[in-house]
Amino acid sequence: MKAINIKEKFTKFSKNWHPHQIAVVDDMQVILAKLNGEFVWHSHEDEDELFQVIKGTLHMHFRDRVEIVKPGELIVVPKGVEHNPKTINDEEVHVLLFEKLTTAHTGNVKHERTQTEYPRI
Repeated sequence: MKAINIKEKFTKFSKNWHPHQIAVVDDMQVILAKLNGEFVWHSHEDEDELFQVIKGTLHMHFRDRVEIVKPGELIVVPKGVEHNPKTINDEEVHVLLFEKLTTAHTGNVKHERTQTEYPRI
């Protein structure tokens, strides 16, 4: 058991849209990711997904609205809800995610950005 320095962990990787695992809590994982631009429309049929913004502004697109999530704020995307995280003006956004170990990166959608393994840092 050691404290995890989130800011320091963000210095360990640079690739956008490539999650990195920093901890496991029971059957849940804590992930860090850097986002830039538009991701892909997807949903997770059996899992909720929590996004906490550490740096920047996340624009979480839903089919009927956009939620703006600022540093220090979080948003929970309920299972089955289609969503598409985006950033604007070429801003790199740093997020912490909390989700089940079984959560597929892009749900049932296969995309060039889909990752199947999250390196542990």
